[in-house]
Amino acid sequence: MRIVILRLGHRIQRDQRITTHVGLTARAFGAEGMLLDSDDNGIEKSISEVLQRWGGSFYVRRITNWKREVKNWKDAGGKVLHLTMYGMNLPDVINEIPVENLLIVIGAEKVPPEIYGLADWNVAVGNQPHSEVAALAVVMDRLHAASGREPLKAEFSGGEIEIIPKRAGKEVKSK
Repeated sequence: MRIVILRLGHRIQRDQRITTHVGLTARAFGAEGMLLDSDDNGIEKSISEVLQRWGGSFYVRRITNWKREVKNWKDAGGKVLHLTMYGMNLPDVINEIPVENLLIVIGAEKVPPEIYGLADWNVAVGNQPHSEVAALAVVMDRLHAASGREPLKAEFSGGEIEIIPKRAGKEVKSK
């Protein structure tokens, strides 16, 4: 499985927390990494700290030309899913979407109109405004379910700590 997120239109002063949450959600649900259309090194730093503490592998790579990244992805045989409330509703297209070589585009502000034409799918998680973090989580979960995978039980190695699941109480193990 290979899924990468492209965070499009990140505004440094306004979107740092939400973009960090996009990256953390992508990591937790099994994405390989995130391409960040911004010069904000704070996102890389925040996610790197999570990786050190909690483990796993995930990258954040800053880019300067989102359109070239999308075209290169497609030229290499990948597919592009653009998350937008204006797209086809997810249940209507979920079985068409592969989980191999998939680039998921998530806008932060009004996205350039070109992305609608470059994407293989413009997909909505409901055709109403809501959080892009929630949309990404739902899409990633549905993609995994359609392919028989369970990302919510993934184990992340190499971190300093690990949560021991408990029905009641809380247990964190230091490694």
